[in-house]
Amino acid sequence: MTQKDEIEKYRHHVKPALVSKAEEFKILDYGDVTESEIWNYLRNKKWKKKTELMVHEMVADIMAVKPSEFMTFATIESFKSGSWFDSEEGRQLGTAKE
Repeated sequence: MTQKDEIEKYRHHVKPALVSKAEEFKILDYGDVTESEIWNYLRNKKWKKKTELMVHEMVADIMAVKPSEFMTFATIESFKSGSWFDSEEGRQLGTAKE
């Protein structure tokens, strides 16, 4: 079992913390950040090099996520995927130069 699979099996245990953090982001007017997006941020950023995690550590990490850190990660990921340039706004920007 890979390290990411090991972490994934605890997701249902920490779901209340994920829900709480997603609601916090909404209250702070950061849009509709989903539990899955927060989970992916933690798996790919915070827990990327961790070999062992206990549930209480996972909950502490979830509750400690700062909106600015999450938004920076989300912005970088969207640039990596290149999907913004395929969107309507991206196409309009591309035609504006011509």
